[in-house]
Order: sequence, then C-alpha cells, then structure tokens
Amino acid sequence: YFFLPVASLSSIAAGAVSSSNMLGFFWIPLLFALSKEVSVSANAQSTAATILMPWEVDSFEAVPRCPAEDPSINYRPVVGILSHPGDGASGRLTNATNASYIAASYVKFVESAGARVIPLIYNEPEEVIYKKLNLVNGVIFTGGSAKSGRYADVVESIFKRSLKKNDAGEHFPLLAICLGFELLTVIVSQDRSILERFNARDQASKLQFLQNVNLNETVFERFPPVLLKKLSTECLVMQNHRYGISPEKFQKTGSLCSFFNILTTSTDEDGKTYVSTVQAQRYPVTAVQWHPEKNAFEWGLSRIPHSEDAVQVTQNVANFFVREARMSKNRPLIQEVLDNLIYNYGLTYCGKAGKGYDEVYIFS
Repeated sequence: YFFLPVASLSSIAAGAVSSSNMLGFFWIPLLFALSKEVSVSANAQSTAATILMPWEVDSFEAVPRCPAEDPSINYRPVVGILSHPGDGASGRLTNATNASYIAASYVKFVESAGARVIPLIYNEPEEVIYKKLNLVNGVIFTGGSAKSGRYADVVESIFKRSLKKNDAGEHFPLLAICLGFELLTVIVSQDRSILERFNARDQASKLQFLQNVNLNETVFERFPPVLLKKLSTECLVMQNHRYGISPEKFQKTGSLCSFFNILTTSTDEDGKTYVSTVQAQRYPVTAVQWHPEKNAFEWGLSRIPHSEDAVQVTQNVANFFVREARMSKNRPLIQEVLDNLIYNYGLTYCGKAGKGYDEVYIFS
C-alpha cells in the first residue's frame, strides 16, 4: 500500500496536481484506515489466542468441574398412570369388553418433563397393581367418564395408599385430571352426589385465580408471571367435562375445605362458575378440572388451544409434577422397572376418527 503514488502538499498548493495524482492523494485516509484495521485485527487475534479451547480446559485447575448429582434427588423418576375402562379409540373395540386404555398424550406429557411411565391397569389383580405402585414415584389419574364400579374403587384405594406413603415420610405426588378431579372430590367429601352439572364440553377457557391466593409450592409456582397473567385473560386451557363443583358448594363442605385449597375457578358455556384447580394443604396432591396434556399432544377436538402460550402451560404443569416425583426416595430395582414400562406395549392410532384421542395404549 505504501508504494502507491501520493501527491505532495506543494504540488497541491500550486494547483499542479493531475487527476491521477489527485487519486493518489485520496489514498492517504484509506491508508490510515487500513493500517488501523490491521492493528485492530492483530489485537483481536492476540486476544483470541487466550481463549481456551475445549481440549485445553482440563489443564487448568481453576476451571470449575461439573458438580456431583444430588443424592436426595431422583434423576430417573417413574410415574404410574391408571388406565381407564374401555378402548378410548373411538369405538375400535366395544367398551363392554374388559379392555382399558391410557391416552398417549398423558404418556408424552410425562416424558416431556423427563420421566418414564408404568401403566397401572385398573382391572388387573390388586396385588399386581400394588406391586407396580411400589415401582413408581407418583401417580396420575386421567380424564374419562367412569365414576363408579371397580375403576372408582381402585382410584380410592390408590389415593389412600398415596396419602399413607406421604404420612410415612415418602414424598409421593398425585395429579388428578378432569375425571380424577371429580373422583377425588367425591372421595374426600364422602358424598357421591356432591357433583353438579356444567356445560364445559370441548371448551377452551381461562383460569381465574382467587384473590390473594398463595401460589408457593403449587402447580403454578414456577409459571412465568406473564404466562400467569395470560391464563386469566386468554383461553389457554382445555375443558371437556359435564360435572364439577361450584365454589359455593365446595366452601360449604368442611371435608373439602380442610383438605384442599382452591387456586382457580373457571366459567362454563352458560356462565356458571366451577372450581378448576385445587391443591392439598398437607400432601403433594394436585387436582385440575382442565386438561394440561391436550394442548401439546391432542388434535381430535376442535377447540384445544395450540398456541405457544398454551403449549407452555402444558410444559410447566408437566415440569411441576415430574419435579415433585424427583423428590421421591423410592429406588426400585432397575430390571423390575424395565419389565413394567409402557414401552412393553404397542400404540393404536385412532386420530383419523377426529373425535377421540390421537393415540392410545389399549390393555385387554
């Protein structure tokens, strides 16, 4: 660059500069810019030379190591999901058979937060169900319609056993969804006629938080504040039920008020208000009338919310429940877990019917 012709200052002053020499003159600021850029580039290279590459890290003792796993946390949690009577596959099998099913959305819901699933098949012998119950770190009661018979009896038995586990010092969380919410309401109140009729089939809705409600140690504890606000202003949750309980009736029932705290209410298509989220006061038991699993994993019903915010609701609820399961100190034998995981069963695709679940596990 420095050998380029440059006009002298005297030539410029005398006006005797040719066009070519004038062109050369204008290289002067360019030369300064180039020399500065070269200097900066050299400095950058010098700085870059001090950056540690991955293979150089181990040679420096000052670099922090990855901490050891916390022995109090279960990093391989397993969740039990209770199967529901019927086929769940839009009539693929007759519901009069001894078949039962688990919608795949519940399994994906659990897996998305880092846990695996063992199916608790409701009509297996009791000793088999309870043996599997000792292999899991928490339980989910799904949605459905069976409010009586063997299924309801098994729900009540598992619920009471989960309370006993917690009373004995084992952290054992339970999440009850839709039908599960309704059955716990009946079990805790000991009143089979306590449920009321609501019009909330295939409905996207809001969640209205009770005034001054304390969300610490609840399903909503780690929701981003923006998402919490949107839950009360936008229809981000899916309702699909005909039964529930009004806040007035709930609050007048002493057994319910002494066991649960109401966190949210919702409104059905007719403007009637019902309790939509409760949290047990002394136990890691959460019950929701809505369906957190559907937003991300079900497509059959027309009004399931699928927005990014709605999917975040799904993920936050899943993270909460699996986080609770990680607190369990139960560490069963690995082979027993592997022998009972839901991966031992096949999936049935039934989404083409457009009215049921997209995929189900059928047990018969």
